[in-house]
Amino acid sequence: MTLRAPLALFLIATAAAAQTTTTTPKKPATTTHHTTSTAAAKKTAAPVANPADNPPNVPKIVGTPKNLYSLRYIDIQIGTGPLAEQRKFYTVHYTGWLTDGTKFDSSHDHPGGEPIVFPYGGRRVIPGWDTGFEGMHIGGKRRLFVPYQLAYGESGRPPVIPPKADLIFDVELVAQSDTPPEPKPAPAPEQKPAEPKPAESKPAEPGQPQSAQPAPAAGTPTKPQTPPNQ
Repeated sequence: MTLRAPLALFLIATAAAAQTTTTTPKKPATTTHHTTSTAAAKKTAAPVANPADNPPNVPKIVGTPKNLYSLRYIDIQIGTGPLAEQRKFYTVHYTGWLTDGTKFDSSHDHPGGEPIVFPYGGRRVIPGWDTGFEGMHIGGKRRLFVPYQLAYGESGRPPVIPPKADLIFDVELVAQSDTPPEPKPAPAPEQKPAEPKPAESKPAEPGQPQSAQPAPAAGTPTKPQTPPNQ
């Protein structure tokens, strides 16, 4: 009996230690698994090559095209007229600002407040205007955000347009036509009222002497008399 008691206590202590060791949870090694899933996500998010970037008969290259600069716009009002067409003459009202809010030009400030006319796509205006009306309808209004590369370039147009100046335009597509519209006739000059004619002098009544002619002023040479014949 004396030997069995310590042995029983030893077995109880061993069982308790084993139970404690068994119930202690181990942290799962999730680091490797997480890294693997992240790599898989990156591979999945890789952009798919656009076939238009490698057309037939053009040497194939690997890579994703990047935007260098772009024209941005906001449609202020959708026009109710026909869709704007290429190679037409556009009649446009506009106002232009620098990005600091300085207004540098407006068709409304021109004499008579008349819109301008230009051939769309004819390179008569800045490149941003030759592409900025795509998708507009007659009567529409749009705000154009034009990068300097599509405006006046690196040199600008001093002193009005600084070098490398991005521009903002509000444009209104008033009309389009196959030929330039006829210019409006200039307004006729205002006619001044006719001046009243001076009153005519009445002839002297018979029996009354006419007014004597004024004597010549001093220093005025008189007509020499004809010398008598000799």
